Amino acid sequence: MKIILLLIAAFIIGSVPTGLLIAGSRGIDLKQKGSGNIGATNVLRTAGKWPAFFTLCGDILKGAAAVLLARHFEAGVFYEGVIGICSMLGHNFSLFLKFRGGKGVAASLGVLSIYSPFTALITVILWLLTVITTKYSSLGALVSFGFLPISMILFDTGEKLPVALFMTLMMFIMHRENISRLLKGTELRVGKKV
Repeated sequence: MKIILLLIAAFIIGSVPTGLLIAGSRGIDLKQKGSGNIGATNVLRTAGKWPAFFTLCGDILKGAAAVLLARHFEAGVFYEGVIGICSMLGHNFSLFLKFRGGKGVAASLGVLSIYSPFTALITVILWLLTVITTKYSSLGALVSFGFLPISMILFDTGEKLPVALFMTLMMFIMHRENISRLLKGTELRVGKKV
């Protein structure tokens, strides 16, 4: 029962549409602007740097809070990861947005920041390097989370590998349209105003 309640709580926490609320406070409907996504990258394009920064922090906190909650109630290593994933799924399929949402990059980083801090650091570094060199946030997510299972094997325990594999799978599923646009050369670059 404890685990079930934690899973539900994590999904609700993840469902809070941070970007939509922050952009909405400036009169911007993210679902109708830019890529239509509710994450920090689209907030940057449509509302500017500070709203994007606060969106990023809020989404990271959602993932981190879920794992910290699981740890507080001593759910165990495996369930900490599963509960963290529920937060990510809440972000991607929000209760408050008719089960639509974001791509889960920042929420996943929040989960990793508590669940596996060193692999989180590696993931952030790979994301930053990719984005700096290509100006594509989506490609940064695909490269950094594509490497996540390998970094989890190298720098953490095998017990956490299923969580890493699921995150990687979800990242590619949620970015399938971005992958198509990257292949066509029509993907929007970071910071490009719309």
